[in-house]
Amino acid sequence: MSRRNRNPVTARRGPSLNLILTAVVVVLAVAVLGGVLLTNRSAADGTSAALRPPGSHTLSQSTDDKVTVVEFLDFQCPACVAYHTNITRQLEQDYQDRFTFVPRHFPLDMHPLAVPAARAAEAAGRQGRYREMHHALYDGFDSWAVTEDGRSTSADLARATAAFERFASQVGLDLDRFRADLSSPKVQAAIDQGRADGRRLGVTSTPTFFVNGVRFQPQATSIADIDRELRALIDRELAG
Repeated sequence: MSRRNRNPVTARRGPSLNLILTAVVVVLAVAVLGGVLLTNRSAADGTSAALRPPGSHTLSQSTDDKVTVVEFLDFQCPACVAYHTNITRQLEQDYQDRFTFVPRHFPLDMHPLAVPAARAAEAAGRQGRYREMHHALYDGFDSWAVTEDGRSTSADLARATAAFERFASQVGLDLDRFRADLSSPKVQAAIDQGRADGRRLGVTSTPTFFVNGVRFQPQATSIADIDRELRALIDRELAG
């Protein structure tokens, strides 16, 4: 009885070429998908950090952070004070902390007192009074941001500084500490970070708003209609 010789290569034949190719395709697909998801998550995380880095001030704070509105602003910007007077301050009152409102500094080069005003707000924040100074700077806009005749943008730093110190007293700050903090590197760093984050997000003008990470681009031109658009967007996010 003869024994058939077996080819050792044939006897140990592995997976077929088709199976190998299929496995390679699957592995590549998983890698690509994983890369896309990781990239998207990294982009989302980067946007979130640029919008609201640790230690950001808030004008209102919800308990669940379901809706977050971020405003890049310039305290000497006429459009910003118009928004404050006619839209955002009333939003804070009407929504009673139902959304989180995060202000970020984006002083424009065309406004010579924008950085000193931002320093005043940040210095007040170091004593827990950012919100109060934020409102005081806008409410007292005509006393420091424009010339005494009201016709143009002011560059009078001495007059502005006197106004800032007056606001500081009104909101209950320690004036000596306030004056020291005005020149603090940490205060300037917060302003610089706001500018850098805004540029990263494509901000070129003020005010610029983001609602839950999406830039608010109103279609209306009047303040009243823009107010309605912003409220409608916030309401949709709250209901979602």
